[in-house]
Amino acid sequence: MFTPILDSGSSRPLYEQLYRYIRDEIEGGRLRAGERLPSKRALAAHLKISVVTVEGAYGQLLAEGYLRSEPKRGFFVQAVQEEHRPALSPLPPAEPPQAKPSLPYDFSTSGVDTGLFPFSTWAKLMREVLSARADSLLASSHPQGVPELRRAIAEHLYRFRGIRAAPEQIVVGAGSETLLAFLVQLLGREGGYGVEDPGYAKPHRILTSCGAVVRPIPLDGQGLRVDVVRERAVRVVHVTPSHHYPLGIIMPVARRQALLRWAAEQPGRYILEDDYDSEFRFSGRPIPALQSLDGGERVIYLNTFAKSLAPSLRISYMVLPPHLLEKWRRDFWFYSSTVPSFEQYALARFMEGGHFERHLNRSRTRYKVRREALLAAARDTGLTRAGTFAGGDAGLHLLLWMEPRWTEAELVERAATAGVGVIPLSACDLTSPAKDRPPALILGYTRIAAGDMAPALRRLKDAWGF
Repeated sequence: MFTPILDSGSSRPLYEQLYRYIRDEIEGGRLRAGERLPSKRALAAHLKISVVTVEGAYGQLLAEGYLRSEPKRGFFVQAVQEEHRPALSPLPPAEPPQAKPSLPYDFSTSGVDTGLFPFSTWAKLMREVLSARADSLLASSHPQGVPELRRAIAEHLYRFRGIRAAPEQIVVGAGSETLLAFLVQLLGREGGYGVEDPGYAKPHRILTSCGAVVRPIPLDGQGLRVDVVRERAVRVVHVTPSHHYPLGIIMPVARRQALLRWAAEQPGRYILEDDYDSEFRFSGRPIPALQSLDGGERVIYLNTFAKSLAPSLRISYMVLPPHLLEKWRRDFWFYSSTVPSFEQYALARFMEGGHFERHLNRSRTRYKVRREALLAAARDTGLTRAGTFAGGDAGLHLLLWMEPRWTEAELVERAATAGVGVIPLSACDLTSPAKDRPPALILGYTRIAAGDMAPALRRLKDAWGF
């Protein structure tokens, strides 16, 4: 049953609107020859119009040869000459423009090792949720996320990140992108937003698309430069202090305190702390979150399960300071939760049962082996004579600073020709890079097995001629 949009306020009669709609559908090939149309009474009841209106449209289509009528059977589409059919506009390609052919060895940073995902445990917990919560799964959930998941997240943050946050302060959302867009509404677009340069490009794009004025802020060896934050006169800054992407800088406590002092100097200043891969630190004690040092309610903490579980899970969360929580509930309480309850309850059980902690330990061990295999293969192949790895003993990628024999574009192209995918540092530049900066490449190691590191790096060494 088709459903045209009919405008009773139009100067064109309803029967003519319906006639034109059906004619266009036939000429466009969407109603095919021999296809039976609804009866006049059925279509009139469906569209909430009179049978006379449908009769007028069908009568005109019969007169022009678009339909034929068969006694006691109804109305059928008549074959139309091909030249009467307008050419259909070509559809956009199924893949996004940036999609590239897969390579044998992919050092991209956009995925995780799907073989680590605990499918059997997750399936068992989902069955438990279906059995225990059949009545509530289809009902609207709490706007901030189901209470069980927020309690589990609060416990996890206290134990592993030193963050004391009540479950009521946590807002669950469908990805960090969604939460960042919400924060622009909560904090306002005025005053300018600072982002790290180089840095993860997506926050810059999201903030800009939300109407905020975004100003890139350069970094030094200790992270975001607070002196430039002051010069650029921004009101909100987005930072990755525990492990900067892509430089791998871990912001020392003195710089963190300087950033907090900047935020405390004037009302309305905030720090958006993106703690995207803090679970993956391979030696020493975990670095305390910036939020745990904040005594003035100026830090909004953001994290995601994209790196620790899977990007497709689309569950992220933020911790709002109490005064912003009040504003959120006053002005944005009408928003529904953007994450299905089913997944939220399953994740809550996954965390409450200790499965998440065990999964992190397994993943940390596996990724550490791959990181060490990557560095060992670089030494064995002699690649370290042409470049230097950096990035800190944390996170899921390393940065390879190269000798200026080739440009970054040439290095990436030669690597791709050899079947190895790498990312240029320039992909993270929001402004023109320093002229004296050597070429650098980002190598994520979540999608390449430890045993494949040596052959992958041998290909790179041969491709680059070192």
